[in-house]
Amino acid sequence: MVPLRLFVLSEFMVRNWILSVGSIIFGIPFVLIGVDHFIDPSWYEPIVPEIIGFPTFWVYASGFFEIILGLGLMFQKTRRISAYGVALMLLVLYWANFNMWINDIAIGGSKFGTEWHIMRAIIQVMLIIICLIIAKYSSESSTLSE
Repeated sequence: MVPLRLFVLSEFMVRNWILSVGSIIFGIPFVLIGVDHFIDPSWYEPIVPEIIGFPTFWVYASGFFEIILGLGLMFQKTRRISAYGVALMLLVLYWANFNMWINDIAIGGSKFGTEWHIMRAIIQVMLIIICLIIAKYSSESSTLSE
């Protein structure tokens, strides 16, 4: 008979492994897209709301935070705060996506219809929920592993 404690530890280890691998996979696109903000800032500049000005600055700033927070998701010690940071960043950056929608701004030479923008908003909400789940379970796993 397997001791109950061994089973609980094993279940915790599996959950922690899934959280770690999932967070790395989730963080990679943020790092890559963040790097792309530096490689081709002109692609992102049109959707920066005019009211805040300085589109190149905001593209570089958002790229920087995408890289830092995406990397932060990959490490257990920074995962929780990075997950909250990505959730906040996604919330703030949706302003640019909303600007693109309501002002019918082309990005990469393409304009998108209402259905695409609604799908984009739904995906953005789903990504925020994933971040909050990562933060919640990262908090629990760091407490259990101490």
